[in-house]
Amino acid sequence: MSPASRLPLRHDSGLGIERLWSRRAFLGLGLGVGAAATLALASCTSSAAWVNPDSAAVRDRERQRGGNGKTTAVTLTAASASLDLAGTTAQTFAYGAVPAPIIRLGAGDTLKATVRNQLPVETSVHWHGLALRNDMDGVPPVTQQPIAAGGTFNYEFIAPDPGTYWFHPHVGAQLDSGLYGALIIEDPTEPLSYDDEWVIVLDDWLDGVTATPEQVLAELSRGMSDMGGMDDMFMRMGNTLMGATSDLLGGDAGDVYYPHYLINGKPAADPAQFTGTPGGRVRIRLINAGGDTAFRIAIGGHRLTVTHTDGFPVEPVEVDSVLLGMGERYDLLVTLGDGAFPLVAQAEGKRERAFAVVRTGGGGAPASDVKVTELDSDQVGTAAILTATTGVALDAKAADREITLTLTGSMADYDWGINGQRFDPTQPLRDAQAVRAGERVRLRLVNETEMWHPFHLHGHTYQHSDGGPRKDTSIILPKQTLTIDFDADNPGQWAAHCHNIYHAETGMMTVIGYQT
Repeated sequence: MSPASRLPLRHDSGLGIERLWSRRAFLGLGLGVGAAATLALASCTSSAAWVNPDSAAVRDRERQRGGNGKTTAVTLTAASASLDLAGTTAQTFAYGAVPAPIIRLGAGDTLKATVRNQLPVETSVHWHGLALRNDMDGVPPVTQQPIAAGGTFNYEFIAPDPGTYWFHPHVGAQLDSGLYGALIIEDPTEPLSYDDEWVIVLDDWLDGVTATPEQVLAELSRGMSDMGGMDDMFMRMGNTLMGATSDLLGGDAGDVYYPHYLINGKPAADPAQFTGTPGGRVRIRLINAGGDTAFRIAIGGHRLTVTHTDGFPVEPVEVDSVLLGMGERYDLLVTLGDGAFPLVAQAEGKRERAFAVVRTGGGGAPASDVKVTELDSDQVGTAAILTATTGVALDAKAADREITLTLTGSMADYDWGINGQRFDPTQPLRDAQAVRAGERVRLRLVNETEMWHPFHLHGHTYQHSDGGPRKDTSIILPKQTLTIDFDADNPGQWAAHCHNIYHAETGMMTVIGYQT
C-alpha cells in the first residue's frame, strides 16, 4: 500500500484536535487531478513482460464481461469529519458518514463512482472483493496514481458478481479511519427468501480519540522486542495491547488498543437498533471493516444460518456465532424471536465488544455487558466448516502453476513480509509473482509467524482446497498452511496482502502479475 503520513495529533488550547500533514514525494507530488489509465505509472513500466493496468488485455476483459447496460452513478467525497461516539467527538475522515451510505446495484450493472478528494492528503478507493477491471482496483502505485489532495478520480467498471462487498482506501493507514462503506450487488435471480435485510458493518475505533492510525503505525513500527516475557499478561501499553489471546485464532489475537468497537458507526453506549417482527426472517450482511480486530458475532437467543461468505454461496450451515477476520464478509439468515435481544460482536481476544439491540417486541433493552451464551458455544461459523455450492465451485482440474507465499515476520521487530521480503511501494514489481492468463493457479499460503493473518487477494475469488468455500479473504492461523486455487482470468497486476492494515503497511504484501 502507498504510505501517506500524518504527523502526531496536536491539542490546540483544549478546544479540539488539529491534524498536521506530510506527503511522500514518490506518491506523485504535483500530479494534480487523479489521473486516468493513460497516465504512465512508473511502478508499472519496469518490465515489458507484465500486463499493465492500462493495457489492451484489461480493456478486452472488461468488454467480455458485457454487462447489462444499466448504470449506477454515485459520488464519494472524502473529507474531514466528526463522529459522535456517545458524547466523545472524534475527528476523522469519512465519505459523509461512518459508515458511508450503502451503494447498491445489480450484478452486471456498471458502477460510475466519482471520488472527490477534499482531504489534505492523497487517497484512493479499493472495491474490496470485486473481480473488476485492473485499472479500477484503486491500489497506488500499482494500478493508479493516488488521488491528489483536491483532486478527482472517476472509477467506472462492470460489477460482475452478486454478493456483499465493501470499499475503503488503499493509501497508508486510512482504512483505520472512517473511510469505508458497504457495496451490495444484488442477484437478479436471488434464490434466498427473507422478509428484511440488515447490513452490519463492524469496526474497531481509535481515530481522533486516543491516536491517529499513523501514530499507531509509527509506534508499532518501532517493534515490541523490549516487551518480552509479558505475553501472559493482559495490559495496555500506549496504543498497543499485550496478552490479547484467542484459542480460535491460535494465540495472539491482535496488538492494537481500541477505545471503541462499533456497529454501523455506533458504540455500545449508544447502540445501533435493529427492528423486526416475531417470526420474521432476516438476511444479515456482515462486514468486518476493522484494522486489527477479529469479531465473533452472535444474537442472544438465536441460531444463525450461514449462506454466503465473501459474496459467494455456501451449503447452509447452522451455528451459534460467526468469526470474521478483517475484510471478511458473511451472509446469515435468522428467524427472529419475540422481545429485545443483544447483538454482540466480541472483539476476539481483546475483552471488549461491539453491541447493538435487536427488537421485535416490548420489554427493556438488554445491557451492553449481558452474557450471551451463544458466544461460549463451540458451534462457530468459520471457513473451515463451509463448502461451496455446486454452482460456484471451481471445476476440478490440475494446477498449471503453484506459488508459495510464506508469511514472515514478528511483533518483536515488526518486520512483516512475504517470502522474507518487505513490500517496497517504490518497486512494487520487485518480488511480484508471475501468472499467465488461462492458468489454474494454486497458492500455498504458509504462515510461519506466531500470529494469525487475514490474507486478501485482489481481482479474483479463489476456492479453499477440498471443496471449501469461494472467498477473497481468509484467516490463516499461526504455523498453518492454507491451500487455495483460482483461475487466472482477470489480467493485470493484483495486490495480495494481509488485511491487518498495520501488517500490510509495514511489508506483508506482494503483487501477483500477469505476464504477456
